[in-house]
Amino acid sequence: MPKTILIGAPIDSGQKRAGCLMGPAAYRVAGIAHEVAAEGHGVEDWGDLVLPDLRDVTCPNPVVHDLPETVAWAEILMDRVDDALSQGGFPIIMGGDHSLALGSAAGAAAFAARADRPLFLLWLDAHSDFHTPLTTTSGNLHGTPLAYINGRDGFDAFPPFPAPVPAHRICMFGIRSVDPAEQAAMQERDIAVNDMRVIDERGLVAPLREFLDLVRREAGMLHVSLDVDFLDPSIAPAVGTTVPGGATFREAHLVMELLHESGLVTSLDLVELNPFLDDRGMTARLMVDLVGSLMGKKVFDRPTRAK
Repeated sequence: MPKTILIGAPIDSGQKRAGCLMGPAAYRVAGIAHEVAAEGHGVEDWGDLVLPDLRDVTCPNPVVHDLPETVAWAEILMDRVDDALSQGGFPIIMGGDHSLALGSAAGAAAFAARADRPLFLLWLDAHSDFHTPLTTTSGNLHGTPLAYINGRDGFDAFPPFPAPVPAHRICMFGIRSVDPAEQAAMQERDIAVNDMRVIDERGLVAPLREFLDLVRREAGMLHVSLDVDFLDPSIAPAVGTTVPGGATFREAHLVMELLHESGLVTSLDLVELNPFLDDRGMTARLMVDLVGSLMGKKVFDRPTRAK
């Protein structure tokens, strides 16, 4: 795997519950750089991004909030992720709410387009995030990135997405909370949704391997966006959008182990960690442990903690 580049994205503008801006610091305290280096990978920490000057952008939907901030974060993240990939790095974007994917996925798409490779997206999340700024009823733009990535209308305030990702290159995993408007839009585009019902019936391995086989056949790049609420809140409470019935500790590690074995992942988001809601850092430590599995950590590398 290429050198890992850590990029802090202290973003809170995509939702209304303050605290996600502390996420990058929590990942560092939980030892993310050490976890990556322990698996033999080089690590560079590029520090936290700083919000640039804001443009005067508006949206006709009156409930949308913090649009100029979210657009500015998307623009700087797009450039920084593109830079990291252009330098041969493996960027890990430490959020920050899920609106950061508006920029991180755009940066990955820009690089993939220049490299003449298709970009694939694995969305590990309780929510589909398929609203647009025009359809959201909450005004929270962390619920819109996948629509932007897929090329839906309504994102006039944002830079044009470099190369919209078609439905067959998107894999939603762990979904269990979808608004009716989002569901209708996804059905129109024939996006495959591996919700928890599918996982209960088929297990994790078969649908994930089917998607990874497709990425491999098309020689694609794979951007993974991991939301804390993909996990069950009993093991990951530090998120403002908890939904019961999420992935267990072992299921989450299995996903990461399969991704490592595939060798296909080229960039990673870690999103929605709100340390203010955590229990003595347990969620931050679990997310960092999952990064370890993605980097190649084996179960027998995990010491048993004293009770």
